[in-house]
Amino acid sequence: MLRIAVQNKGRLNEQSLQLLRESGITIKEEKRKFLMRAPDFPVELLFLRDDDIPQTVAMGAADLGIVGYNEVAERGCDVQVLQKLGFGGCRISLAIPKGERYTGVEYFNGKCVATSYPNVLNRFFAGKGIKANVHTITGSVEIAPAAGLADGIFDIVSSGGTLISNGLVEVEQVLQSEAVLIGTPGLEEEKMSIVRQLMSRFESIRTGYGKKYLVLNIPQSALDEAVKILPAMRSPTVIPLAQSGWCSLQTVVDEVQLWDVIEQLKGIGAEGILVLALEKIVL
Repeated sequence: MLRIAVQNKGRLNEQSLQLLRESGITIKEEKRKFLMRAPDFPVELLFLRDDDIPQTVAMGAADLGIVGYNEVAERGCDVQVLQKLGFGGCRISLAIPKGERYTGVEYFNGKCVATSYPNVLNRFFAGKGIKANVHTITGSVEIAPAAGLADGIFDIVSSGGTLISNGLVEVEQVLQSEAVLIGTPGLEEEKMSIVRQLMSRFESIRTGYGKKYLVLNIPQSALDEAVKILPAMRSPTVIPLAQSGWCSLQTVVDEVQLWDVIEQLKGIGAEGILVLALEKIVL
């Protein structure tokens, strides 16, 4: 039985639970407790604050944790990062009031910077030879400059909208983060066997992110050209149709390439193009 620590609320909570559901782990939200066991996979879920998850895993009170890498970097606990999970992407950046003249990281010499990530920031400043006053704040870091508490901030940035609304501009990206699966070092083989199963399921889901399943009919005479256009995991599936001179092609396409690929296929005579949702790819 594995114990997995997950965030009890916040930006990664729902995505973490959705990942577990898509992996075949039943979570009954209406019956959710501090600790709950899944009925269909040998795991139990421990719901914690995100900043408590790295230490809980390091202590062995949970075998695994799903948490933002930013918390792993800040806490500095003895855990293994087993897998990147492909969601919850953000960065931790330095920002200053709009209108300030930024001359480079040396700008922060002698300045006061507010942050909820003092350890990450102190390591960054030390590596750059910057001597600044790092002021630790829990809560709304972005209001610190306007309140006269700091000259700048170091905080999570996703879209950048919060910075703009508080009259700030991002000047240095320090750490890239996303949700990661962390583990207690030295797990016994019995538990590692379950971990590998879980990671395989997670990987199949992540591989399916941003991809579509494409099915189309193409004249046999245009088949070679269509195969050159179409990306594929190995090669497109080709199925002869009942109508002589035609075949069906099936493949997986990155969503960002989808419309360009479709236009090229239409240009060589493709018809009946179907674009289907894709949930998982098991490699």
